[in-house]
Amino acid sequence: MQHYRKTSYSLYDINRAAGRYHLVWITKYRRKILRGEVAKRVRELIREICKTNDVEILKGHVSGDHIHLFVSVPPHLSVSKLMQMLKGKTSRKMLFEFKTLEKQFWGRHLWARGYFVASSGNVTDEVVMKYIENQEIEKKDDDFKIDD
Repeated sequence: MQHYRKTSYSLYDINRAAGRYHLVWITKYRRKILRGEVAKRVRELIREICKTNDVEILKGHVSGDHIHLFVSVPPHLSVSKLMQMLKGKTSRKMLFEFKTLEKQFWGRHLWARGYFVASSGNVTDEVVMKYIENQEIEKKDDDFKIDD
């Protein structure tokens, strides 16, 4: 972690020329709510947001309390804007669609503040994808997994 830089709410190591990023964000209070239909729906929403913004998901994983994404981002889109869209839109829709989540999180925020991002220029794409691949493996749907 010697090369990572930090702001108030993010940890990062970015080589913008690479255009490929490993993103990680967690649920508020690290609650393990990303299971079953909730996990499937959040994955579906992430796929929609990425497709709309021409972001290619190279690998992904939904764990109980966090999400890993390895994405290729077009040069006109900043990582911070992408994260704002991913966290904001998924939070709003998930809290609206799943009333149990709205009660658990007092109808406010689904995700904790901040996120982790690193470009793949510092390690190979294969290393990042293998790391995500080895996250608590159970169910698989293409290259975007969900834990149960």
